[in-house]
Amino acid sequence: MPGKLCINLTRSTDDPDRATVGFVVANAALGSDKETMVFLSTEGVRLAEQGCAETVHESGFAPLKELMTSFLEAGGLVYVCSPCFKKRGLSEERLVAGVKIVGGAKLVEFLSDGTPCVSF
Repeated sequence: MPGKLCINLTRSTDDPDRATVGFVVANAALGSDKETMVFLSTEGVRLAEQGCAETVHESGFAPLKELMTSFLEAGGLVYVCSPCFKKRGLSEERLVAGVKIVGGAKLVEFLSDGTPCVSF
């Protein structure tokens, strides 16, 4: 795949518009043959727990659950900030399939070659 892109997603149910647009852009990047990683941090980590994305459907867009599923099934990476996840008392047993909890070093590794990153 030529090139990579990182989406830093800091929102979930607290800002459905940003959460949704983050995954719209992530899917577009995959469709453009970019190796794409969504890094869920701060409030965005809530999307890593089963049931959360099902509650988000911003008008004018596909439901967030569909966007996340499409992204993961197409080979997109979804990493979750471990300290952010733990701070919110979320359950690893309820983790969405295909999502991985990682430390900040994984984000740094992905970005270390100059990979662009956009935040929502």
